Amino acid sequence: MILFESMVQISIYTTITTILFLLIFLKQQPIPIVWNFISMLFTSKKFALHFVGMLVILYINKLELQLEERLQLDLDFTEMFYNIEGHFVSWIQSVFDHHILTVVLVFFYVVVFQSLLVTSICIYTYTKQYKLFYALCYAVMLNYLIAIPFYLFFPIDETWAFAAANVEFRMLDVFPTFEETYRKLSGLDNCFPSLHTSLSVTLAVLAFHSKQTLWKWFVGISAVIIIFSIFYLGIHWLLDMLGGLALGTFASITGLKLAKLDVQLPFTKNK
Repeated sequence: MILFESMVQISIYTTITTILFLLIFLKQQPIPIVWNFISMLFTSKKFALHFVGMLVILYINKLELQLEERLQLDLDFTEMFYNIEGHFVSWIQSVFDHHILTVVLVFFYVVVFQSLLVTSICIYTYTKQYKLFYALCYAVMLNYLIAIPFYLFFPIDETWAFAAANVEFRMLDVFPTFEETYRKLSGLDNCFPSLHTSLSVTLAVLAFHSKQTLWKWFVGISAVIIIFSIFYLGIHWLLDMLGGLALGTFASITGLKLAKLDVQLPFTKNK
């Protein structure tokens, strides 16, 4: 079953999913929530600086692929990972193989993952849980700042791209144009650590510090599903997941500590 054929479709699905999340977890129409976020950007320099800082890091991650091409380093540690864990991912695929599960997991990997980040920002801003918002900004920045050097100097190919692993790339069953469209956001050898794992763990840890009980459990369960999807879809190695788990835990805990400091810059408001 084909769900996605372009990034436009991904954006539409992500927007609809985010709106549904806001209706379910905040029981509010999206317009006042978005307006509240925009007003915060223009009334609190501290808020705006944190958000812009996170966007800058995300842009730097995009530039990493260009830098990788220019460096042209002849490095590849994929075989080392394969020798350590063998056919773990192939075993996962064979045990849980089902076409409906494939559709669900692709949707979580591509759409829900993005929607959780956007919804987290909206929830923490709208409910005035500013420390969680700042913690999220810090944690996202830490995730990328720590991961990017590994992507440059410790390249690991995705499991499906290593023939000996005997892994299928099931993403193409639901998103056949993945390589032509989505691949621009993530290099084939940008595996360790798994950012889908680290960011999912980060979102889950922060959610468990929020006031919304239902949101806590939903993000936690979603994180487990997304982490499982990286194996089932044939993308990451077990070691990638373990690295992502460690990174996400460190980034979220550090982000919370930095947010608690609540540094008062002379040109910011106390929000």
